[in-house]
Amino acid sequence: MTAEGTPPAGGEDATTPVPDRTVGGSWRTLGRALAPRATKAQLAVGLLAVLLGFALVVQVQQNRDEGLATLRQDELVRILDEVTQRGEELESEVATLRAQRAELVTGTDTELAAREAAQERARVQGILAGRLPAVGPGVHITLGVTERPIPPLTLYNVLEELRNAGAEAVQVNDVRLTASSYFVEGPERVVLADGRTIEPPYRWRAIGDPSTMASALQIPGGAMAQVRGVGGTTTVTEMEEVEVTATREPVTPQFATPVPPPEG
Repeated sequence: MTAEGTPPAGGEDATTPVPDRTVGGSWRTLGRALAPRATKAQLAVGLLAVLLGFALVVQVQQNRDEGLATLRQDELVRILDEVTQRGEELESEVATLRAQRAELVTGTDTELAAREAAQERARVQGILAGRLPAVGPGVHITLGVTERPIPPLTLYNVLEELRNAGAEAVQVNDVRLTASSYFVEGPERVVLADGRTIEPPYRWRAIGDPSTMASALQIPGGAMAQVRGVGGTTTVTEMEEVEVTATREPVTPQFATPVPPPEG
């Protein structure tokens, strides 16, 4: 410095850099100080973590792939015995279930067949006994009266000829005829069929084979000839469908009882 205290030209102020004291410069300096710096130790730790993760993945995959390969022979034998025993138990359960199913199916089929057979027997017996109406092929018969009445015996002969020809259901007027039916002469020469009055013309309906019954009724000297012999008229018509609608309640037997089934 000169004696007057004035800095010489070209001194310190000209050569020394002036620090950056702006706000932006301060923030940049602080950011550089706080920025993380990766060291060799950090890089080594990161690489080790990656290798360890890869090793774990490989080990898990090997365990999944190898499975039972790492077990001892006695352990494998034990597991095989357990699996075999469990398989045999399952097969036994399957066989038991199949047997039970077969029993159920057989029992159901047997019960169903027995029930159907019983229903069929009841239906047949109901038709033969006159308890049920019936429909089927057969014949219509009309017996007309002119001068003399038709004797009850002749009407009974008509019923017998129909039965012999295979008639399964028969009615005359509104009376259902069965195996126990009968014809008698009532007061004032009326005809009683099973105790009920029937009046001419006598209209018969019979279910069975039409041609067989028609032929049986026309035999010489038969019932139709007897009707014509007393001046009556006869008409026999074969039908594809005949309805026997009259029914009757069965008579309760007074003396007969069912035979008990054999024991054992």
